Amino acid sequence: MQDYWHRQTAAKPLYPDLLWSRPENRSTAGKLLIVGGNAHGFAAPATGYAEAAKAGIGTVRVLLPDSLQKTVGKILETGEYAPSTPSGSFAQQSLAELLAMAEWADGVLLAGDLGRNSETAILLEQFAVKYPGRLTISKDAVDYFTKIPTTLLSRSNTMLVLSFAQLQKLASSARFDKAFTFDMDFLRLVDELHEFTVLHQTALVVKHLQNIFVALNGQVSSTKLNDDLVVWRVRTAANASVWWLQNPGQEFEAVTTSLVI
Repeated sequence: MQDYWHRQTAAKPLYPDLLWSRPENRSTAGKLLIVGGNAHGFAAPATGYAEAAKAGIGTVRVLLPDSLQKTVGKILETGEYAPSTPSGSFAQQSLAELLAMAEWADGVLLAGDLGRNSETAILLEQFAVKYPGRLTISKDAVDYFTKIPTTLLSRSNTMLVLSFAQLQKLASSARFDKAFTFDMDFLRLVDELHEFTVLHQTALVVKHLQNIFVALNGQVSSTKLNDDLVVWRVRTAANASVWWLQNPGQEFEAVTTSLVI
């Protein structure tokens, strides 16, 4: 077996020491900013908020476009709001507020449900360039970067929790010389994840073949799922974000361990 591949099950975590070294109080459990939503939906940031709380985050704040304020204001009391476009997505003018809130946080989760908007695309690219901290991206937020992958793939402190189809588009846009295909076998997928993350700094979390794979710096872990998860990206991203910021310097181990919780 390849020395860069590590297999895990819920019954046998790869890094059990991390399970016993969790922060004991909220003041040391980290701060997470969750960003997402548009006028037509906010399920992704709401799910991210709930899952981060379950995962043991110390403090969490949620940033939504102000098109949602009347709808969400009484439901999500911790919600804060930034300028939106006429169609209800984040406007480019949100950048200053987004950067200010990100500076407060130990990590940022772009949870998704962002809609499709050219202003939002500019905002997200500028944010990814200007913000140096831990950045997790999931659901349709990933789609904003699949055609311009250099912004993320040359960025440290970045994790993508993405579908297999999104992985295909990302690798193709990055001109990776091998193809991720739905019919590829287990070992070939491990090998290609290894090679891709040797070339690029970004951490990848992807579900395929009844497993969730984590790949970073050429290391790959696979976690066997007892049940197939149809809705998994935001929940996985929120858990991974919490474990990642609580275990600096152990990114691969932390994200892998988050999958057995």
